Amino acid sequence: MDLKELESGVDPKKHWYYQSKKIPLVNFVKKIFNQKKIPLTLVDVGSGSGFFMYELLETVPEMIKKIYLVDIGYSEDEILSTKNKLVEKTISLPPTIENAIVVMMDVLEHLENDTDMLNAIKRNTTDSDSHFFITVPAFMSLRSGHDIYLGHYRRYTLKTLQKLLSSVNYKTLSAYYIYGFIFPAVWLIRKFSFGNQNPASDMKPSGSLINGTLKLICSAEMPFRKMNKLAGVSVVAEGTI
Repeated sequence: MDLKELESGVDPKKHWYYQSKKIPLVNFVKKIFNQKKIPLTLVDVGSGSGFFMYELLETVPEMIKKIYLVDIGYSEDEILSTKNKLVEKTISLPPTIENAIVVMMDVLEHLENDTDMLNAIKRNTTDSDSHFFITVPAFMSLRSGHDIYLGHYRRYTLKTLQKLLSSVNYKTLSAYYIYGFIFPAVWLIRKFSFGNQNPASDMKPSGSLINGTLKLICSAEMPFRKMNKLAGVSVVAEGTI
């Protein structure tokens, strides 16, 4: 997750966006664990604070063998203090990725060449049954100052994300949109907001009523998420590397 999104004081442990977004990830980890019946290695690329991995460790600790938090922003002290621990911070991919789920939560849009990272992961994957879970922001029509502030090069659609993954020989098993219920409101706000190309984060703390309502709305669509091939604020892809 992008640390810049937290600069406005957002608490991901409570915020509707993060609490609803973790649902498909948790479900995917449970699904793969139930298939394999052995604890998994998780490689969180562009992990930032590591929020999603710590949420998984809290929710399904028995399903996790090892977590690598991969982010170029980690200091030498952070790396040394977590060396060989259950949750290990590193600035580079582990040399061997096996029996793993590689997670990229809103990462590819930050990379000028998104295929380079996908190819690097592919090279380090030593088995034929490791998986990926990817989220990216959806639709260039939603591009705003939020994207500029976060340094996004692009937004994706189901078609463009699947085409990208296919080009590097990733096998997509499922792809869908999330935040479909709020898509019309987000589109209208970004379409008609004057000066919306000014770099600024849309991720701000909200009152308990608004936060609770949005969490309820966004969480309510998650059981039906894989049916949504039409529109949403984010695109999700799941599959094998």
